[in-house]
Amino acid sequence: MRLLHIIASMDPKSGGPAQGIRNLDKSMKDVGVIREVVCFDLPDSPYLGSDNFLVHAVGPGKGPWHYCSKFIPWLKANIHRFDVIIINGLWLYNSYATWKVISTIKKKTPDAKAPRVLVMPHGMLDPYFQRAKERKLKAIRNWIYWKLIERKVVNDADGMLFTCNTELLLARKSFFPYHPRKEYNVGYGIESPPLYSPDMAIAFNKCCSGLNGKPYLLFISRIHIKKGVDLLIKAYVALHKSINLSNAIMPKLVIAGPGLETKFGKLLQDELEKTPEVKADVFFTDMLTGDAKWGAFYGCEAFILPSHQENFGIAVVEALACSKPVLISDQVNIWREIEAKRAGFINNDTLEGTIDLLKKWIELAPKEKRTMENAAHECYAENFSIENFAQRLFTAINSSII
Repeated sequence: MRLLHIIASMDPKSGGPAQGIRNLDKSMKDVGVIREVVCFDLPDSPYLGSDNFLVHAVGPGKGPWHYCSKFIPWLKANIHRFDVIIINGLWLYNSYATWKVISTIKKKTPDAKAPRVLVMPHGMLDPYFQRAKERKLKAIRNWIYWKLIERKVVNDADGMLFTCNTELLLARKSFFPYHPRKEYNVGYGIESPPLYSPDMAIAFNKCCSGLNGKPYLLFISRIHIKKGVDLLIKAYVALHKSINLSNAIMPKLVIAGPGLETKFGKLLQDELEKTPEVKADVFFTDMLTGDAKWGAFYGCEAFILPSHQENFGIAVVEALACSKPVLISDQVNIWREIEAKRAGFINNDTLEGTIDLLKKWIELAPKEKRTMENAAHECYAENFSIENFAQRLFTAINSSII
């Protein structure tokens, strides 16, 4: 079976979809699926060239829509080589252009064999994006775009692929008419992390000097308002000032991810300038990769993400895979799986909810923390291993072909 992933960018900084494609490499080969990727990156992009599957970079993608003039000619010339196409993400040129090519083939040559088309929205049909106060104009734009274009992409596809049941159910609430032919809850997954080595701690300490072996909580994600990092800082400051720690130790806080140089990122750092005694316990670092990233995960007490919307949260699952409990909001769509295994604490995506997450962890007895660490790894193994994800995806692909 030959499968083509279509995605706007394979840049790791663009988020989870690109990493998800990479994570599937070995497991999909094991079940006989040959995969290729077409993206709108420049061919000489530094993050391309090291993958074990073909990546066709036909960019650049221009503007907020990522328009790419070379994509439709490339797809027309290559589409006959594939049995299945997966469109990763919505609202960009890649989904519209794919629909246009497929629909043209079906109209001109109804008897021609066209590949099955599956759409993986990666949370982009979540009602949050239509309801968030700061997105009012974008919500109107999306509604118009849905009526004109995106509903055809979704409703004409052979099926929709969702990363969890919560995403599948939420997708039904945002737009209408919404009547996909099939819906598949394929889950999502990551490869097992590399085993811990001292080199990881050394690499992380180089990126985040000053911790000196002190316990810390870890936030790894884009520095963006959607991720709730402003709530995290405010909650951390509030606890620093008011909580009765008694025998507990206030852990440090590490905030890692791209976006520190943005206006929002600078505001967060400026906010801490008002409380120098707290600032000394908060460490900012840019996006972590390789040994530095794994060193951050293995070295932390727990992972925290009070996000306002998170379709899956690869970093959340990476923490679980490293046997680290997770402190997350109930807007992270995999919270039910985590709560069921008691692999962390869940609360609302509010300041009060975030304070409660921190307080519960800080006041948790050491023995209970160890129990939760074991539960975290069990949660990963049962729900989010790449092998299980690949098998569910393979089953959905076969089902769409039959």
